[in-house]
Amino acid sequence: MSASVPAGGCHGQILETFEALAPRAGFDLVNDHDPRALYYQSAAERARTFTWDYLEKGRELWRIRIGRSETSAAKGGASS
Repeated sequence: MSASVPAGGCHGQILETFEALAPRAGFDLVNDHDPRALYYQSAAERARTFTWDYLEKGRELWRIRIGRSETSAAKGGASS
């Protein structure tokens, strides 16, 4: 999945995209900084329902694969 998200409403749109994922599906997030705040927010609100894998860590480009875990389906969409 590829989309450009303007700064400002990023977290909301990214989290909406996550919520629409089927179990074991995911998308790549490309950013100009490490989106640690998004990771912490996701971990707090969606414990065990998401996966977070750094594909690239750089000074100018960060790429993260965000996915919905398989156990999300077993618990009605609420686990990692």
